Order: sequence, then C-alpha cells, then structure tokens
Amino acid sequence: MSGIKREKQLAREKFERQQQRRSETAARRRKRQQLIAIVVVLVLVVGALGWILVGRGGDDSTNASPTPGASALAPSSAEPTGEAEGSLDCAAPGTPRADTLTWEKAPQDAPANGSSIVLNTNCGDITIALDPKAPQTIASEAFLASQGFYNNTACHRLTTEGIFVLQCGDPKGDGTGGPGYTVPDENLPTDVADGEVSYPAGTVAMANAGPGTSGSQFFIVYKDTVLPAGYSIWGTVTSGLEMVQEIAGLGVSGGSTDGAPSQPVFIESATVKAA
Repeated sequence: MSGIKREKQLAREKFERQQQRRSETAARRRKRQQLIAIVVVLVLVVGALGWILVGRGGDDSTNASPTPGASALAPSSAEPTGEAEGSLDCAAPGTPRADTLTWEKAPQDAPANGSSIVLNTNCGDITIALDPKAPQTIASEAFLASQGFYNNTACHRLTTEGIFVLQCGDPKGDGTGGPGYTVPDENLPTDVADGEVSYPAGTVAMANAGPGTSGSQFFIVYKDTVLPAGYSIWGTVTSGLEMVQEIAGLGVSGGSTDGAPSQPVFIESATVKAA
C-alpha cells in the first residue's frame, strides 16, 4: 500500500473512531437527560401532592411571587457536566476571579508584528496570532492579557446552530462584563456577498453590543460562519482549534444550542508571546 493510501486509510479510521465516540457520547447524554426528566416529573408530582396537603390546612392569605423568567439571551443555567468524554483531556475548572479590574482608557501601544496570545485553559492551550490590521484591538488584547484580566475566567457561551462560536473574555461570566473602556471597530470583513462566509473557522473577533462597543469579550469561530460584518477581527487560531471543535461537538449544557458549553472551558492564564 502506497504512503498516500495509507495516510488516507489512517485518516478515515481516525474519523470513524471520532464519530463512534461522539455517537456513544450522544447516546449517554440522551440517557442522562431521560433519567433527569423522570426525576423532575417525580419531584413535580411529590411537590404537587405536598402543596395540596399543606393547602388544605394552611393559611392562604399570602401568595408567593412568581419567579421571573430568564432572559432569552442569557446562557443556560443548567450545571455543566464538569468533564468531557472522548479524546479531550480536561481538568476541572478553577475558581473564577473577582471582577475587580477596570481602566478608564484603552491602551494605545500595539505589540510587535508577529506576536501572539496564548490562552492556557483547563483543556489545553489555544494560540492566537495577532493581526496587525487591527492595531487598537490587539493593543487592548495584549494589555488585558499582560494585566491578568483573562486569568481565571470562563468561556461562558457556546453557539452550535446558525453561528459556530465559543465566546470568552467576561470575568462576570454572564455576557455583561468588560474592562471599563471600549475599542473602536476595525478590520471588519469587506467584499463579502450576502450568504457568503464572513468569519471563517479559526477567526478570532470581538463580541459587542453594537458599533463601537467592543471591550474584552471575544469569540473563537470553530466552523465557517456567516455574520454581519460588524465584529473586529484581531487574530487567527494557529494551535488549539481542534480542541475547540471537540468541545463544540459535546454541545451546550442543558441540550440547548446557545449557552454554557457542556464541557467547561476555563482560562487559567493568558500570556503575550513575542514574535
């Protein structure tokens, strides 16, 4: 067998093994969800019986206020599984740091061309090459990394339908945190027709709440994604993208398509690596 054929066979076998692991993982997840559903139903039945018994002999002069509904944009509140199955080797996530680091003005000194930021996570390292076409953004990112802003923070959001991103960089962990300043939009995709890929796999861009509102939150695109050209591109993943893709393959906590990843991703430290 030629070397090329052997490589193709090995690649195909590896793919088949990965598919088998994912199928087994999905089956286990479905079984867990079925068991959880049964437990929930039993709890509801017992609770209803208890309410009936208490209500017959209790005082009904006051009524509990209804629980407010969660925001449709908020991450899932279901507890993460804590450990991935399959080929990932993830440690338990650490303790999130206190949200105490803020600054009044964005830094201006961009790192040298060829620099990168390494995210040391509980599942492995993610290396991001900084894009000099976004000088103000990479100045901010390098500054935040050097100041320990990203240390001990969780990647709080995974999206697995429509867009394919893992979002990180929020010390609050709920999508509302930031560094106290904003960075102008820059290096936005251009000459992209409607429906064409504007943020290819491996792209790292700033999350925002509208034009000119980028702060510290960013997203890693793990699969070609079509988005409006409004998110500043500041880097490209050069190492660790396959790990992010495996994490995405495990899905969102609670079985949704947008929320906290089932496998927690915790940035233990972020460092700037010179060219």
